[in-house]
Amino acid sequence: MKSAEVRLQKFIADAGVCSRRAAEALIEAGDVHVNGKVAQIGQKVIPGEDEVSVDGSRIRLPRGEAMTLAVHKPRGLVCSNDDPHNPGTVFDLLPPQLAARRFFCAGRLDKDSEGLVILTSDGELANRLMHPRNVVVKRYHVKLENPFPSSRLTRLIKGVKIEEDWFRVERAALVNPRNDESNELDVWMHHGKKREIRQLFLALGFPVKRLRRYQIGAFPLRGIPLRAVKQLSNKEIARFFQTPSAPRPHHDAIVIKPKRSSHAR
Repeated sequence: MKSAEVRLQKFIADAGVCSRRAAEALIEAGDVHVNGKVAQIGQKVIPGEDEVSVDGSRIRLPRGEAMTLAVHKPRGLVCSNDDPHNPGTVFDLLPPQLAARRFFCAGRLDKDSEGLVILTSDGELANRLMHPRNVVVKRYHVKLENPFPSSRLTRLIKGVKIEEDWFRVERAALVNPRNDESNELDVWMHHGKKREIRQLFLALGFPVKRLRRYQIGAFPLRGIPLRAVKQLSNKEIARFFQTPSAPRPHHDAIVIKPKRSSHAR
């Protein structure tokens, strides 16, 4: 029985090369060929019959089921398959039995940041995680050089214009505040620009000392040691698209009070 045709960008994403949006950019740039000819946007292919190449390398759909991993990225590694300026990548953390598989990052962290990164060979999942129409909440713990006052929380949400772009977060909260200020904050974002949190705080005069992503949707980093890799079940993957719980959700800017110790008298 003849295989059904699929859109070229979906085929590339399903092969684990990149997301659909990135695949479209590759096609537009002329980096994709089908049966030796330059591909066009909107073109369809028949898996197993048509020969598809990206940057001169032939790609094929992976055999077996797709795999999705949660990685606890340390600082110093980049989220790239190949970066000549940064030899250390998050893919170096993969165990030997997974090194031959083609994974790509479904949402990156910069070299100086740490925390939860999702690697997947499932192009459809990557598209869902990264497409702007899907509201996937990402939560970050931000540590600053100087204390941030609660009076300026709303400014983080209103945003700051840097050149031609607006930089902002969806929610902001002080963590363990003293005298209505704190060096640590909890912030929420959906789909951010490159280094958006760092640039936002810097524009307000508060350089970021440490940035850690600790949750995506309702899936937490908790329980995954630094540099460790965890294969995720379908149930865990579904948590990416669940809304995380939060105190006083009707407020845009919230303040997280320190929890009282169970040993306190």
